[in-house]
Amino acid sequence: MSEQHDHHDDQAGRTDGAEGHDPAPGAERADRPAGGLRAGLDEARRKRRRALFTVLGVAGVAALVGGGVLVGTAVGGGTDPADAADGDGERLSVRIAGSGESELQDAVATVAAEDGLDVEWVNFDDWTLPNSALVAGEVDANAFQHTAFLSAYNTANDTDLTPVFSTSISQWGVFSATKSSLDELEQGDHVAIPDDAANSGRALGILEAAGLIEVDDGAGIFPTVDDVTENDLGLQFVPIGATTIPTQFDDPSIDAVVVGTSYFDPSQEIDADDALYLDDALSDGSRPYVNAVVTRADDVDDPAWDVLEDAYADPRVAEALERDSFGAVVLVDVSADDLRATLAELEAAAREQAS
Repeated sequence: MSEQHDHHDDQAGRTDGAEGHDPAPGAERADRPAGGLRAGLDEARRKRRRALFTVLGVAGVAALVGGGVLVGTAVGGGTDPADAADGDGERLSVRIAGSGESELQDAVATVAAEDGLDVEWVNFDDWTLPNSALVAGEVDANAFQHTAFLSAYNTANDTDLTPVFSTSISQWGVFSATKSSLDELEQGDHVAIPDDAANSGRALGILEAAGLIEVDDGAGIFPTVDDVTENDLGLQFVPIGATTIPTQFDDPSIDAVVVGTSYFDPSQEIDADDALYLDDALSDGSRPYVNAVVTRADDVDDPAWDVLEDAYADPRVAEALERDSFGAVVLVDVSADDLRATLAELEAAAREQAS
């Protein structure tokens, strides 16, 4: 916000703001070090390959035995739709809040339906609404935000929304319509950054990593422009909504923007190659920006999440995300325990900052 979440990056990479299902969530991954995002990406890819090989193997057997083509087999586990996850032969259904229609949403719904779970997506333009809708019980979960954004919401609203499983992480960078390198930035240039606490902090961290500013080490994960301790170019920070930053990319009053690569509309023809600077989305420092499916704390054990997690592990979902984000967002596999530990750390830091 999210990834959607870039928010957070999850819908077409916009969240800021995931994969594989175990009988006991996270059991197979419990020994992975927190923040092992490269390992999580590799694990997600392995799971999708295993799922693909499984369906190809089943299709091959069907062709040999029946002499025909197997149609509509569930790639993400092959569960008979009649055997719904509640164990009673009843189909499950969930309403999930997102931040914009995407091919990824369609793919998740298609794959989940094959395994007995009917997914209804409810999309919002305002990043505060998917969480408030979840708290109000209007939806069963949301999929649009990274852990840092969720922690800021929980601490500000005294809520206990909880990640169920990881989905993706997006790459962010510094972009400009008029500059071809960071060296061309001039004294007093205006730089647009997101106006929400979690993503503005991420943007300032990226500007620091790019060597343009320095931020007070004591500011934690949510630094503000007041925490900038060195700014040799006297850059002027312009806080605006993260989702609207790409629409103001060509504004002559803006010299550069910091935003998720996937936020740009395809018609703008802007990708990672156009960035003046790119962050390392898979570094340990990016752990707070892993997107997740989130629900209320009382509902984390709902059987629907196992089916949904399997759906996200399906190769068709990865392919849809690739098309949505042009490769700027990748699915990663981070255990629920790691996600919740990171959330607890961030919430503690946010409460300490607020006190």
